[in-house]
Amino acid sequence: MRKAPWSPAPPTRRPPRPAGRHDGVTGRPAHRPRRRRFATGYTTDPGSGALHLFDDPGGQWSAPPSFPSGGAGLVSTTGEFPALAELQRWGGSPLLSRPTVETMTADHLTPDQKAVSGLFPDDFAARGWGFCVGVVTRRDHPAAPVGQYGWDGGLGTIWRNDPAEGLVAVLLTNAAWTSPRPPPIAQDFLTGAYPAIDDRPSPTSR
Repeated sequence: MRKAPWSPAPPTRRPPRPAGRHDGVTGRPAHRPRRRRFATGYTTDPGSGALHLFDDPGGQWSAPPSFPSGGAGLVSTTGEFPALAELQRWGGSPLLSRPTVETMTADHLTPDQKAVSGLFPDDFAARGWGFCVGVVTRRDHPAAPVGQYGWDGGLGTIWRNDPAEGLVAVLLTNAAWTSPRPPPIAQDFLTGAYPAIDDRPSPTSR
């Protein structure tokens, strides 16, 4: 989780490297990751909560796919994921233009589309859909302000950007979800992220 002070321009530090080109730590190409750093993936029994092996470190993500997909199955690290999220939070530079990021993170669903879509009833009652990101359109939870966007990964991850607060929140686990709704650990993580934001003025600002 990262919280940065508001600024009208991106920081002057070197921008993060694009995810997917390196493994984030070793600098090696992503198709030759260090397997010892891979976690074992599990599915979760919805009744008992027991974990069952889904994919071990030498499994399907340890080698390049026969047909790469830009929308699924990507391999990243705990360093690269927040770096990509920070890049979007600062407007996309130097990889994307600010209008591109604004378009990506806007709600593009019409009311008619929302009425007949979703993974569960009222799925789009308080959110919409941008370019591969969910977008909050109505606040119905303390940790879901309007304008927040991100992605729910059914294999155990959740990511949220909150441009208004300058917040990047990423939770990576190795246990798959049991439903389209985020599990309690994800909800608790996001709920706990907002109280951690210190809005008190600094002594030097007085």
